[in-house]
Amino acid sequence: MPLRVEYIQSLHYLLPLTHFLSMIPKIVNPLNYPLAVFVAGVCLFFGVRFANVSSFLMLPISISVGVIGSGFLANNSLNNDNKINLDNRALEEELELAKQESNLLIKKAENLRLEAKNLLHDAHQMDLLTAIEYGCDRTFELPEKIEYLSKKLSGSDSLLSEEELEEKLKTNLKKQQSANGLALKQLRQIESNLRRNIDLAKQGKSAREAQVFALTNILTESAGVLQQLQNKLRTSDLTNSQALQDLQDLTQELSSLLTMNNE
Repeated sequence: MPLRVEYIQSLHYLLPLTHFLSMIPKIVNPLNYPLAVFVAGVCLFFGVRFANVSSFLMLPISISVGVIGSGFLANNSLNNDNKINLDNRALEEELELAKQESNLLIKKAENLRLEAKNLLHDAHQMDLLTAIEYGCDRTFELPEKIEYLSKKLSGSDSLLSEEELEEKLKTNLKKQQSANGLALKQLRQIESNLRRNIDLAKQGKSAREAQVFALTNILTESAGVLQQLQNKLRTSDLTNSQALQDLQDLTQELSSLLTMNNE
């Protein structure tokens, strides 16, 4: 009987933990997260040694602590990997908006694909249907490309920031006021190098901004072409060869825009 009572009590202790287990996005191997294993071990040790709780009770509790802890650590690690960090808030916000816009573009493309399948049935329309489906497929690559660009641009703008270089330049100019001879010559050489590095830092920053804004422009233009394509598909005479060609041209334009993301 005492054993059965302890078992029932252990279930009672574990009930609150079930709520936390439901919050874990996925179950992972706790052995891959030493911190979670350590916390579970400490929980077991203190529970048995100092709280005088039976090991029969503490063992399932400590195991649950290890599983919960490893789940949260895995979730935090995933969130950190997905977080955009460009040391430039404006660019980070621009890329976040690009992610949202790409998801909307995917939904619009999928709607267009379904409409095209419903409207294009005849043999002479199959080339257009294939082209539309190909263009729509390209939109599914956008989130991955945006993620790649985010990782590619992550980190500081340069090895030394523009602000640090400007500060070094101010210090150098102050030293020149009291220097002469060889020391002044060396300080002027350093000044020249600092000014060149400042220009390079600005160019690097401009290059990153250009890549991000080029991407957002492509997404905006692609959305516009996608809308034009949908409008023409709904209103055009699909038995007319010229109308089909116009739709084909728009489809080619969409595919070309989305392919530009590979460059």
